[in-house]
Amino acid sequence: MPTPPMAPSPWLLILVFLGLSALIAFGTIFAAWALRVRAKVDLPTKGLTYECGEEPDGLAWLRFHPRYYVVALVFVLFDVEAAFLFPWALNLEALGSLALIEMGAFLGILTLGWVYALKKGALKWQ
Repeated sequence: MPTPPMAPSPWLLILVFLGLSALIAFGTIFAAWALRVRAKVDLPTKGLTYECGEEPDGLAWLRFHPRYYVVALVFVLFDVEAAFLFPWALNLEALGSLALIEMGAFLGILTLGWVYALKKGALKWQ
């Protein structure tokens, strides 16, 4: 009885995948360099802050109040929370009651953080 062929090592497959990925990445960069893929005409507006054809009004570097960043971070936090809630809600029946308790704890911690931010006045828009 002949012996079955040996399967390649998973590490060898990963190494081949990484090698092919690097070959494709550097190959496209080399092809763009060799074929001289670039803009045909350098426009004087290319060095400006905005390249949309409009002249900028004032300086591009403005100072913003840190409160805007806090509001943006809270938005991202609750947006990521929604990303965790959708797959959980779709599989709730299969996950069981322990998953319901764990999600309650997760939402409780997030609610405490939101209440804390409200109490500190971090979310007041002025």
